[in-house]
Amino acid sequence: MNDDISSLKKRTIWSVISLFLQSGYSAVLGLVANLVLTILLSPTIFGIYITVLSLISVLNYFSDIGLAASLIQKKEITDEDVSTTFTVQQILIITLISLAFFATSSVQHFYQLPKEGVYLFWALLISFFISSLKTIPSIFLERKIQFQKIVLVQMIENSVFYISTIILAVFHFGLLSFAIAVLLRAITGFVVIYSISFWLPTVGISMSSLKKLLSFGVPFQASSFLALFKDDLITLFLGKVLGFQGLGYIGWAKKWAEAPIRIIMDNISRVLFPVIARIQGDKKKVASLVEKILLNQTLLLAPTMIVLVLIMPKLLDLIPKYNKWQPALPLFYLFCISAFLASYSTPFINLFNAMGKVKIPLILMSFWTAANWILTVYLTNLFGFYGFPITQVILALTFVVVVYHAKKMIQINFLGSISKAIISAILTGLVMWALLTYLKTSFPTLSFTILIGGISYLIILRSAFRFNLIKHFRELLFHG
Repeated sequence: MNDDISSLKKRTIWSVISLFLQSGYSAVLGLVANLVLTILLSPTIFGIYITVLSLISVLNYFSDIGLAASLIQKKEITDEDVSTTFTVQQILIITLISLAFFATSSVQHFYQLPKEGVYLFWALLISFFISSLKTIPSIFLERKIQFQKIVLVQMIENSVFYISTIILAVFHFGLLSFAIAVLLRAITGFVVIYSISFWLPTVGISMSSLKKLLSFGVPFQASSFLALFKDDLITLFLGKVLGFQGLGYIGWAKKWAEAPIRIIMDNISRVLFPVIARIQGDKKKVASLVEKILLNQTLLLAPTMIVLVLIMPKLLDLIPKYNKWQPALPLFYLFCISAFLASYSTPFINLFNAMGKVKIPLILMSFWTAANWILTVYLTNLFGFYGFPITQVILALTFVVVVYHAKKMIQINFLGSISKAIISAILTGLVMWALLTYLKTSFPTLSFTILIGGISYLIILRSAFRFNLIKHFRELLFHG
C-alpha cells in the first residue's frame, strides 16, 4: 500500500511538472503568436475568432454528457464502460456537427460573418470531430496519472497550431490562418496520441454500464452545461450587443489576465481530480493534498499576477502597434482580480467532484450562471464593455462560499495556506512599482525590474516567514 501511495505521489508530481513544462513551452509559442496576430489583425477580426470559438464550445458541452469524467472518477472500469462511452459520445458529436453544418447560414446571418468566418466555423467543426476520437486514449493515460505522455501530444499539437498560425498570418491569410491551423492541429494530435496510447475503437452500448456512468456523469455534465451558459453563451451575447471590436477588447484583456490561471491552475486541477479520486477514502490525505495545492498555487500565482499588472501598461507602449489595445487596459486589471480570486474555487470544485459530491458544484454553478447573466446584462447596459469584467469580480468573491462548503468535508487551514505568499507578493509589487516609477521604460529595464522582483520575493518569504521557496520546490520535486 505504501509503495502504491509513493508511486502515486511520484506520478502526480511528475505529471504536474510535465504539464507545467508543456504550458511554459506553449506559453512562449502562444505569446509570439498572440503578438503577431494582435499586431497584424484588427480587434474586429480577433473578436470574430473569439465568437466562432465560443460557438464550438457550445457544441462541446453537448458532446459527452459526463461519460468521460465518469470513466476517470470510477475506481475500476470495464471494456463495456469504454465502448459505451465511445459509442454514445460519437452519436452525440456526429448529430451536433450535422446540425451545426445545416445551421451555417443562420449563424452567418446572425453575426454577419464574412466568408472566411464561415470557413473557420467549418474547420472548427471538423477538428471537433477528429479531436473527439482522442478521448478514450487520453482517459487511459489520465487514469494511470501519466500526464507526461498527454503533454507530449499537446506540445506537438501546439507547435503545429502556433507555428502555422504565425506563418499564415504573416502571409496575410487573416481568419483563414486560424481555420487551416486548427485542422492541422487536430490531425496531428490524432496521429500522435494513437501512436502513444493505441486503442482499437469498439462500438456498442451496455445499458447497465450506461446507467452507472450517467449516475455520476449527468450531474457532472450539468455543471459543465451551466458553465456553458455562464461563460461561452455570454460571450456570444456580448459579441452581439457590444460588436466585434468591444468583444475584441474584452477577449484580449481576459486572455492576458487569465494566462497564469490557464498555465498554473488548469494544470494542477487536471491532475488533482484523478488523484483525489484514487485516495477519496482517506480524508486526512485528501486534506493534506488540498492544503499543499493551495500553498503551491498561491506561491506561483500571486507574484505572477502582480508582475502582469505592473508591466502590461509598459508593454503597450514598447511593442510596436500595440497601443490600439490601450482601451482594454482597465478591463485587464479587473480580469486579473477576478481570475486570482476565482482560482480559489477551482481546487474545491475538483474536490467535490472527485469525492462524488457532484450536487454541490451543480448548485454553485446554477447560482453563478444565473448571477452572471443578470449582472452582465444589467451592468453592460450601465457601463458598456466594463459591465462584464465587473460582474466577474463580483462572482469571484463567492469563493468564500466554496471554501465554507469544503471545510464541512475536510479539515483545512485555508488562510494559513495562502497568506504568506500573498503578503510577500504585495510587498514585492511595491518594490517593482518603485523601480518602474523612476526607471525609463525599456525592455532591459523591464527585465531588470522583474529580476529584482523575483529576488525580493525570495528574500521577503525567507526573512518574514522563514520560508525557503527554492528549498520547498526542490523537496517537492525530489521527495513529494
